[in-house]
Amino acid sequence: MECWIETWDGRKERLPQALEWTFSYGVGTPCDSFTLQCAWGESRSALWGEGVTFWAEEGGERLFTGRLDEVETSWDARGGLLTLCGRGMAALLLDNETVGAQYQAAVWEDIRRGYVEPYGIRCTGGESLRAVEGFTVENGASAWTAVETFVHRCNGVEPWFDRQGVLHLDGWRSGTERTLSGKTPLISAVWREKRYGVLSEVLVRDRMGTVSQTVRNESFLARGGRCRQVLTLPGTRGYEAMRYSGSYQIGESAREQEVLTLRLAGTGAAWVGDRLNLDMLRPRLTGCWRVRACETGVGREGGFTELKLIREE
Repeated sequence: MECWIETWDGRKERLPQALEWTFSYGVGTPCDSFTLQCAWGESRSALWGEGVTFWAEEGGERLFTGRLDEVETSWDARGGLLTLCGRGMAALLLDNETVGAQYQAAVWEDIRRGYVEPYGIRCTGGESLRAVEGFTVENGASAWTAVETFVHRCNGVEPWFDRQGVLHLDGWRSGTERTLSGKTPLISAVWREKRYGVLSEVLVRDRMGTVSQTVRNESFLARGGRCRQVLTLPGTRGYEAMRYSGSYQIGESAREQEVLTLRLAGTGAAWVGDRLNLDMLRPRLTGCWRVRACETGVGREGGFTELKLIREE
C-alpha cells in the first residue's frame, strides 16, 4: 500500500511503509476516518507538519481520501514511530459553520455554490435534485447540515463520500453484490436488535404552537412501540417541512434498529453500499443485508474487515 500527503502549497510526499493502519468508512456522521503508523528514521520530514490532504492506494485502487488532522512523531529504544490521524473529505463541510439563509425555492445550484464549492469538493448526482420550497439554513449550522438536509428533502436519500473523496447525492445503496458463505473467513458475529430510542410518533409544531403536524411510525406502533417526540421548528415552515422533519427524525431513530456486525479476516472484504447475501451455517446467518459502515486495516493480529450491516429493505 502506498500512502501520500500533499501540503497546502501543492508539495507531495510518499510516506514510509505502514506498519499498522485502520480506515473507517460510513454514511453521514461520524464521517470517514483513518489512523496510520509508520516506522521512521531520526530525520523528520519538514513536510509532515505541512500536510493537509492524505490518500492511500493499493494495486491502482484508491482506498482512502481525506484531510490530515494530526501528525505525531515519537521515539524510544525500539526506534522512531510516525502516527497520522485524520478524517474523510466530509470533514471540510462538518468543520465550517454557515451564516443563516432563507430560500423561497432553493435549487441545488444554490446549495452547491454556497456550501460545497467554497471547499473544493467534487460531487455527482445533483442533476436529479428538485427545488425545495421554503428552505432554511439555520445560523451556525455546518455546511454538511445544509447539504444533508437539502438532499434528504429532495429525494429522501443520504449524501455520502466515496473512497475517492467525491460527494454522492443520489444515494449510497449501489455497491457490489457479494455472497458470504461457510467458506468466508469469519472471526466473529454480533446481531443486535433494539427498541430504545426508536420513535413511534413525532409531533411537529411551529414556535407559536398554532400549526402542528403528527407523523407516526406505524410499523413500530403495531409492535407495541411507544416513544413520542415533540419537535418545535423556528419560524413558520408549512406542513411539507413539518412532515419532512417528523419523517426524518423517525427514520434516523429506526435506521439501526436491527444491526449485524461481522468481523472477517483480510482487508477490503466489502465496502459501504455493498449488498451481501448471507448463507452461513455457523453461526446460522441468512438474508440480504447492506453495508452501512465498515472498518478495515492491518493490526498486530494481521488484516481484518469489520462490517456493520443493516437489513435490506
